[in-house]
Amino acid sequence: MRSPLFSLLPVLAGACLILAGAGLLSGCYTLKQGSAMLGYLGRAVPLEDLLEDTGQEGAGTEDAKKNRLFAEQVVDIRRFAMDELGLKESKNYTRYVELDRDYLAAVVSASAKDSFTTHEWWFPVVGKVPYKGFFNPDDARKEAKKLQKKELDVWIRGVDAFSTLGWFKDPLYSYMKEYPLHDLADLIIHELLHATVYLKSYSRFNEQLAEFVGTEGARLYMEKAAAGADDTNDTNDADIKADRAAYIAFIQGLITELNTVYQSGISREEKLARKAEIITATQALFEENYESMFKTENYRGFSKLQVNNAYLELYSLYYEEDTYFKDLYERSGRDLPAFINAAKLLKGKGDPKEEFEKLLDKER
Repeated sequence: MRSPLFSLLPVLAGACLILAGAGLLSGCYTLKQGSAMLGYLGRAVPLEDLLEDTGQEGAGTEDAKKNRLFAEQVVDIRRFAMDELGLKESKNYTRYVELDRDYLAAVVSASAKDSFTTHEWWFPVVGKVPYKGFFNPDDARKEAKKLQKKELDVWIRGVDAFSTLGWFKDPLYSYMKEYPLHDLADLIIHELLHATVYLKSYSRFNEQLAEFVGTEGARLYMEKAAAGADDTNDTNDADIKADRAAYIAFIQGLITELNTVYQSGISREEKLARKAEIITATQALFEENYESMFKTENYRGFSKLQVNNAYLELYSLYYEEDTYFKDLYERSGRDLPAFINAAKLLKGKGDPKEEFEKLLDKER
């Protein structure tokens, strides 16, 4: 199952895959993945091709109308992100690639079985990252087996976007045409933030900052975009957002409960036994109380997942436990362009949160 929460995650390790094609070929992995990505980029066509179908055969069809609407939305979101939010000017999302699947890459994550100690990979430029991406799912499964032999919990997920951090023009993909306007805005703003601000080896800070800016930026965009009222039913959209928040809170509660066990003085065998008991009981409780907890069916599959630390750790990576960015945003006057401008000045020396707070004080 691919969780709706992870349908928009970036794979920053993808920047390294791209660098493989730029001359930093250090092994089979980078060569293979870099070649695959460069193949996608080579197939990309200008976004204007989706707009310029007037008078062509098929113009006026539902597909042509969908293409034009999608292209117009992307152009408007890019303008808002760069001109009004202050994200870095670039040619990202000005080209388009047709794919025959609804995700871009399969990404492997791993964690210790008896603690939330994340397994990390090292790549040039981006440093340490807690995931490794593959364009061929079979390669991801092979990597997962290697990690499982090391007695690690492993999780494979599909992702539909990543940032190359400005090395190349990040393209749009055909499956994105199906996204509601809010989700499309969130994705583009999220990825453009990565191309604007990136601190080497600070994946958690990078991801949580992009998650916050993507979410808040999309909210501001939807407030301004009159077309947003036609994009989705307001009630349904509110239900989706409420369920997402409820699911994240539920998972964070499970993480807290397991962490108490992991940090106790009991033996590793006892920790693993308690872990299995807690997860089984939590999934049973989730299934029993689903209707009272959620309004949509988006998370029904949790009770059937083979939940492990690698899956749970993703929620610590992408979602804040302490609302740090939200609180800082409130204290700084809810000015997202100023918030982003301060982030641009980050050097990544020392604690990035402390540095960010000081920069925001100066920005005010």
